[in-house]
Amino acid sequence: MKINVSSEIGELQGVIIHTPGQEVENMTPLNAERALYSDILNLAVAKKEYKQFKSVLNRFTKVYEISDLLKSILKIEEAKDYILDKICSNENVDCLHDYLLTLSPKELSRQLIEGVPITKDTLTKFLSKERYALPPLHNFFFTRDASISIGEKVFIAKMSSPVREREAIIMEALFNYHPDFNTETINPVKQHNYSPLISYEGGDILNINEEVICIGLSTRTTSHGIDFLIDEFKKLKKPKHIIVQELPSTLESFIHLDMVFTMLDKDTCLSYDPVVFNQHNFVTVHIKVDNGKVVWIKEEKNIPDALRKLKIDLNSISCGGNSDDWIQEREQWHSGANFFALSPGKVLGYGRNNYTIEALNNYGYEVVKSDDLSKYDINKLKKCVITIEGAELARGGGGCRCMTMPLSRKEIKW
Repeated sequence: MKINVSSEIGELQGVIIHTPGQEVENMTPLNAERALYSDILNLAVAKKEYKQFKSVLNRFTKVYEISDLLKSILKIEEAKDYILDKICSNENVDCLHDYLLTLSPKELSRQLIEGVPITKDTLTKFLSKERYALPPLHNFFFTRDASISIGEKVFIAKMSSPVREREAIIMEALFNYHPDFNTETINPVKQHNYSPLISYEGGDILNINEEVICIGLSTRTTSHGIDFLIDEFKKLKKPKHIIVQELPSTLESFIHLDMVFTMLDKDTCLSYDPVVFNQHNFVTVHIKVDNGKVVWIKEEKNIPDALRKLKIDLNSISCGGNSDDWIQEREQWHSGANFFALSPGKVLGYGRNNYTIEALNNYGYEVVKSDDLSKYDINKLKKCVITIEGAELARGGGGCRCMTMPLSRKEIKW
């Protein structure tokens, strides 16, 4: 599969996901905050909801599972050596290297994701309060963050928290070694202009079209991270418009741009209005690069206004509807603005956000429950919102866009 993503809404042709497993349950209330969670999940319920999510994706596109991809490349000695060297060095567990080498590809894949338990064979280990020598990847089912398809390239994220860096190492290895993928990876850590101040994650990066990209300036994506991306865009032959949206530093529901703004169709977006349309508190900046340099950098009123000047005229549907501020806050907290486009006007989201779903329905989106999908001829529906239950998954801090890493979308004519 040739990587090619130049929009948020083009018909999906391939996607990477990760079904949550034991790594989600290998967490307690005491270490939940360290794992970037505000709560712990019921895995049985989360897996039931995720099954709905995956079944919808399977109806629309080719679906790759991270665990399957990882098992495949761990059969390649060069890939296996690279992954283990990087992980053991990065997480200061060189003592595990020889042990990990003895594991089969299937078991090694499992332990790299679910965690490697501590062997209590020394006094230090015996007295340790930790259960894992290599911690579980609690966040890996949010596959959006660790790698980002932009055009024909894959940008490897520089994660803001060390607890997620292994995700980026694994994703880079998948794209570099798996025979199914044809792409070039760009990793800021390996570039000559790398700075420790650089961080950016996929939830903050929205491809609008070939020439326009929106990026969130957030607790996870720094200005230095955005500057790194801008330097890469300077290398393009075509001009690039970068719309940067500042986000609140609290609450954790504002960690990424796609928690307050997502694209639904060529002419429609979903937004959390108190942030997106609050220019006094949260600045919107428009940067144009062309011929290897910044042509301009200026403040804009908001994202839709900036896009309108670029001939992308959007109608904005409000997360939580327009009736009550508290309802908007409640639904945004549970990823009410985080929808994922399967194709133009056909989107996937959490059914628990009733007021957001109602707002979409009022705008002409047919509401289709995932379990009823087989009853519909989706091709005959111009616009629809497919809902999964999502009550438990939402407690992990992300929505349907967060749980997908698109590989390829069909081109959109604007």
